[in-house]
Amino acid sequence: MDFYGRRYVFDDLGRRLDRIRDTGTGQLLAVRGRRQVGKSRLFTRFVEQSGLPYLYFTAVKNAAPAAQLQTLVADMRTSTTPLKDADSLFAAPPTDWRDALGRIAVACRDTPSVVVVDEFPWAAAADPSLEGQLQNAWDRQLEHTPVLFVLIGSDVTMMERLTEHDRPLYGRAKNQTISPFNPAECAEALSAGVGTEADAVAAFDTALVTGGYPRLVADRARAESTTAFVHEQLGDENSDLAVMGQRSLDSEFPDAQQARRVLSVIGGTEIGSSTFNQVVGRLPGADSTAQTAVTRAIRVLSDKGVVTVDVPVGSGANSKLRRYRIADPCLRFWFRFVEEQLPHIARGRPDIARSAFDRGWLSWRGRAVEPLVQDAVSRLGPDLPGLEGAGQAGSWWNRDNSTEYDIVLPAAAGKKALLVGSVKWRGNKQFGARDLAHLAEARHHVPGADTAQLLAVCPAGLADGVRPDVALGPADLLAAWQS
Repeated sequence: MDFYGRRYVFDDLGRRLDRIRDTGTGQLLAVRGRRQVGKSRLFTRFVEQSGLPYLYFTAVKNAAPAAQLQTLVADMRTSTTPLKDADSLFAAPPTDWRDALGRIAVACRDTPSVVVVDEFPWAAAADPSLEGQLQNAWDRQLEHTPVLFVLIGSDVTMMERLTEHDRPLYGRAKNQTISPFNPAECAEALSAGVGTEADAVAAFDTALVTGGYPRLVADRARAESTTAFVHEQLGDENSDLAVMGQRSLDSEFPDAQQARRVLSVIGGTEIGSSTFNQVVGRLPGADSTAQTAVTRAIRVLSDKGVVTVDVPVGSGANSKLRRYRIADPCLRFWFRFVEEQLPHIARGRPDIARSAFDRGWLSWRGRAVEPLVQDAVSRLGPDLPGLEGAGQAGSWWNRDNSTEYDIVLPAAAGKKALLVGSVKWRGNKQFGARDLAHLAEARHHVPGADTAQLLAVCPAGLADGVRPDVALGPADLLAAWQS
């Protein structure tokens, strides 16, 4: 697969290198992102294209500190542009991390360079003193050299805590998150661009099924369509799509069985979101003990960023109207269409899995795309007339769930709703007069929406005579990530 997307990351890294060259001082960067999101490939491409001397070291899980340092020396020798004087400085393996960091500082003392420590959490687990040793080396030597020192980790929680106030690197390292491909980057990878609405729909479908993970996007790009891709992947229990979810769970929750069960309940629903009572009701033993266990599991899942807690726009974070959905689109798809089908696939009946996907895909897609549309509307808001002061878009529903609106874009300050929208993600039926009439009722239901603009989102377009205040198609939404 060719290298797609990531322009914002390369631009940011380029600015950091310019500053290092101008000032002669170092920068420490802590990079996090889930496994398979493409962090290693991105930074490998970056160091090779930078033209600067570099060290790209990948820590080894469960290896002793001495073995880690031997690997560091071996990785040093694979650099296409090694650090200055690397051969002489690392002729013998370092005795410890203090020794290694000191040698690196000497190699970078007068030459702009890049040092990458990939899987930093594994190296830190092997030697708990590593963070402190790095702090000392940074304060005394490395910060005063022209080096971009990058720490990469797939343990998102650990990498987030790395720069907290009670940790050695607090105030020293800057944070950067590598996310999966957004829909526009998926469009680029599909080589379809945004020439037609069908191309844009294909990009959104790809984002929903693959979660934007580069390896899955590459597999999708080789298929004729999203449906063809899913059918192919469901034919093999060892396909990337089939194993991606399980691998993610194994790395994130090796021992948290209750958290995994809660995820399965949330992701397995037809619409992909659940209330607390719905989660408890689908698990065995719906008593106070089960409720406590679910509460703890949801807290863990939320803290890790695996589950998103949604509340109606305008409600407080502690609203009792909370809904839970899996944040990662790929994992959300996996729970809905793959997890329960793995036994069928394993016994040679992929037709059962494919039929289940064919029956549920369109209705699930119509709801699953809403968070992406909300994100796009939030990004586009400042450029739309009358929405310059917009905040973050969400949805709204009432207490008994009898009334719901897909998109509500509030003012950044105050409780006024600037825009209310409806998403009809269908390609064979236009947004009609009845759809618009129902949307107009939001001005009476949603607090602060009495003068809100009305937004229609529909791949099939608008029916004759239907004129909402704002209409956006899939190609318009993709532009939100292309600016």
